[in-house]
Amino acid sequence: MVKLLDLKQQWSELEVNRNPFATVVMAHLRALETRKNRRRRKEWKLILTKSLYEKSYSRENIINLFRFIDWVMSLPKELENEFWIEITNFEEERRMPYITSVERRGIEIGLSQGLEREKDLVIRQLKRKLGEFESEYETQVRSLEIEQIEALGEALLDFTSVDDLRLWLSNQPN
Repeated sequence: MVKLLDLKQQWSELEVNRNPFATVVMAHLRALETRKNRRRRKEWKLILTKSLYEKSYSRENIINLFRFIDWVMSLPKELENEFWIEITNFEEERRMPYITSVERRGIEIGLSQGLEREKDLVIRQLKRKLGEFESEYETQVRSLEIEQIEALGEALLDFTSVDDLRLWLSNQPN
């Protein structure tokens, strides 16, 4: 009887094996290994997903194997969004769109909704920390890009007044 964990020593063999089960084993092993390091998990999810294309699997096999990888290597929303951006770029570079335009549009809508929710959360956190503030500042926060929203989410922990928010916003590129 062989345990999946025992196959970790045979990683290089799994990488070149075209049997779809080898991909399943690799995804499972990397999911276990990256339980506490989500950023590393995203990197491995990306590597394993790209390998599906490189092994020249059929469209159906790629989709089915990806569904497994996606399930076993789940990511927090922020990293999931980063993952989808990178996969979309990868597919476009190779002209291999295995995700239909309808699916891609759904992903774009999901990313947009996720960004709006993140903005809502940061605004709620700001109001809780600083009290009510001018609507102009809320408008400025809503116009920020994802990286700026994430930075503001961290910076607000150190804010002590609305002046800190005003100063932070004034230092952001338009």
